[in-house]
Amino acid sequence: MSTYYTEDHEWLTVEGDIATIGITGHAAEQLGEVVFVELKEVGDSFDQGDEMGVVESVKAASEIYAPVDGEITEANTVIADEPAKVNEDPEGDSWFYKIKLRDPEQLEALMDKAAYDTLIA
Repeated sequence: MSTYYTEDHEWLTVEGDIATIGITGHAAEQLGEVVFVELKEVGDSFDQGDEMGVVESVKAASEIYAPVDGEITEANTVIADEPAKVNEDPEGDSWFYKIKLRDPEQLEALMDKAAYDTLIA
């Protein structure tokens, strides 16, 4: 399993042709208390960079962008029902989507953990 990061503070873990996507701990910390999560539907397809959801906190609203091309195979409805869970475990159980990758080569343009840590330092 490989983990990748974006400049928009999303993470992806990839197993086979399925990527699990969420926001980083840094993003959750910057947002503050998350009060609302809007998720797209299973079956929706996205191109890299498309908006694929919204997360709102007491401080701000922020879009979630598709880090790669793909189709949603699963949406984490737990965080839609209980948005505060995003703050509790942003890089674990509080993932947003599982998507089927359309172009795995896009992963090569994303950051690894060391590069992401440098970005947020």
